Amino acid sequence: MKISILTLFPEMFDVFNYSIIGKAQQRGFLEINTYNIRDFTADKHRKVDDYPYGGGAGMVMSVQPIADCIKHVKALHDGKVIFLGPKGKTFNQELAKELCKEEHLIFLCGHYEGIDERAYNYIDMEVSLGDFVLTGGEAACIPIVDSISRLLPGVLSNDESYKDESFYEGLLEYPQYTRPPVFEEKGVPEVLLSGHHENIRKWRKYQSLKITAERRPDLFSKYQLSTEEKKLLKKFSEEK
Repeated sequence: MKISILTLFPEMFDVFNYSIIGKAQQRGFLEINTYNIRDFTADKHRKVDDYPYGGGAGMVMSVQPIADCIKHVKALHDGKVIFLGPKGKTFNQELAKELCKEEHLIFLCGHYEGIDERAYNYIDMEVSLGDFVLTGGEAACIPIVDSISRLLPGVLSNDESYKDESFYEGLLEYPQYTRPPVFEEKGVPEVLLSGHHENIRKWRKYQSLKITAERRPDLFSKYQLSTEEKKLLKKFSEEK
């Protein structure tokens, strides 16, 4: 997959040169490029914003540099243009799984008080990180790109690395433990030390169901329980 990020602050995305995403790029599973919107402005002073018509606080990003930057990138690799803005669809794991199927994604990071409305003529989708305010689209773009990238084949060591994680199948993840087996008189659950893989699988599934029901009842209410999961909830509840 190719990911193009259109921004006024390309240096903020140096984070993708490290850790798992950095290694994925080195191995050719992923290519992330940044484009400075300021490089495409027609203004001789390299301005990319102006005062809003009708008055109001702050500045608005101009349509011309945004449009020309998008045109330049799409001429290299056509793809879906996604604007990181507060009026968009809230990002979640389902959207991450949908977007990771694309060959090329173009992310537009807004700044200041927003973008000229005419820039939406070049945008395919608006996505929001959540119901809160950030100083710019860059801060939202980083976790979204990371979330999508780690779902690509070859980026993680194996598919199980993400399939058991929170939200992937609609549930929160089960508890994890590692050495030592006892720390400050608190031990690892015996089932995890048993070596019985089927019992471990059932315990983990029950824990995911229990934690989701307790901490995210909104997710649990939408989750369709299988016959096995209903039996597990009943079995473990009766054992307590």
